[in-house]
Amino acid sequence: MLDPTDLYRLDGDAPELTDPVLLYHFEGFVDAGAAGRLAVGHLLAELEHRLIATFDVDRLLDYRSRRPPMVFDGDHWVDYETPELAVYLATDVTGTQFLIMSGPEPDREWELFTEAVGMLVTQLRVGKLVTVHGIPMGVPHTRPLGLTAHASRPELVSGTAPSPFGKVQVPGSAAALIELRLGSKGHDALGYAVHVPHYLAQAEYHQAAVVALEAVTRGTGLVFPTDALRAAAEKTNAEIEEQIEASDELSGAIRGLEQQYDAFQAGAERENLLAENLPMPTGDELAAQFEAFLAERDDTEG
Repeated sequence: MLDPTDLYRLDGDAPELTDPVLLYHFEGFVDAGAAGRLAVGHLLAELEHRLIATFDVDRLLDYRSRRPPMVFDGDHWVDYETPELAVYLATDVTGTQFLIMSGPEPDREWELFTEAVGMLVTQLRVGKLVTVHGIPMGVPHTRPLGLTAHASRPELVSGTAPSPFGKVQVPGSAAALIELRLGSKGHDALGYAVHVPHYLAQAEYHQAAVVALEAVTRGTGLVFPTDALRAAAEKTNAEIEEQIEASDELSGAIRGLEQQYDAFQAGAERENLLAENLPMPTGDELAAQFEAFLAERDDTEG
């Protein structure tokens, strides 16, 4: 019998907490606009925090499927970027302590990993688990970003907009399995999937991270500093608008998405807005030109 406690090491100086929130995001699953990665990365950069638990990545990761970077200097190796899947104790702007779990999504032993997370949740007396990420949708960036909320109990997401999805089968994720398994054991678990314009899915779209953190605040009461994230979002949006104004094709495609979005919101259309399922106006031109735009941004910023 495999022991879930073998998968992690908890700091002996871990504090006694009262119903803290555990906010988690794993890299490797769908995260359009890098919504989850940017949100969690922003919190770790802005908030006071310390490491309190680490997972055994040698057991959980397939290094050959996503090789960690190493640095070679002339005639020898000088550095190796060790992957880390960890739990941090952080403090929000009101002084409330909460937990952040982040790192690469496990490739192996999902069920055992979920049990290990459950044990940590019990040991740290977690009151609520929350996850965030982005999903690509056929929506324009010129309209408010929507989100799909999901939870182990309907009451946890009451007051949120109804989901545009019915019953669908999608590829699984470790984050979703945690919500499913721990929710079935009585733990409160919820998540927010931010609707990111499909043509920006491969970019770092900071506005999606802003929306994600706003949702976490509404669902948990935690308060986060977001000035730097909002400033980055404004800069990105300005660059996108500049690119669109310079292209008749892009301008026309965005207008088409706006009309489609507005009609859907008005109730004229009831189909999914999933990018994969809904025909997009001049979609090939839209995607190709935005890919060129993003490449130009990378070259400039590099």
